[in-house]
Amino acid sequence: MNKINIGILTISDRASQGIYQDISGEEIRRFFKENIKSEWQECYYLINDNYENIKKTLMKISDKDNCSLIITTGGTGPAARDLTPDATIAVCSRLLPGFGELMRIENAKKVPTAILSRQVAGIRGKTLIINLPGNPKAINECLSIVFPAIPDCLKLIGAPEIKPRDENIKSLH
Repeated sequence: MNKINIGILTISDRASQGIYQDISGEEIRRFFKENIKSEWQECYYLINDNYENIKKTLMKISDKDNCSLIITTGGTGPAARDLTPDATIAVCSRLLPGFGELMRIENAKKVPTAILSRQVAGIRGKTLIINLPGNPKAINECLSIVFPAIPDCLKLIGAPEIKPRDENIKSLH
């Protein structure tokens, strides 16, 4: 069985400049190691908050690296430099609003400012792209909320399947 390519894209001016470590990307990697049973390999990128660069990198990860799933972290807030959702919308042929809606609803139960997050999800070819906030704690919470739907979504768009560790996360069957 072939390994599934998963893109991890951290969007952060400061982390891309080496001012601090990319803990958010590490959190995504940790979550997948604990919760994916399938063999997978990552395509990791760390870039600055720049609209054209985000678009170009998302297209590269999807089209050239052949990733079935891309998880972005960072750039989802209301600040002027937070352009990840805008770039994601630009490269996707269809949006899946339920991902962002569910993450905001569930996180708002713990953090009132969750409604300020603009994360989106969409499909580019046979790639599912999901935006997550940049906060490492929020990453784990958001992935835990939406991960059960990811295997089914990938199957429906014709991408290679991801098999979750059933002992950790139950698929939506």
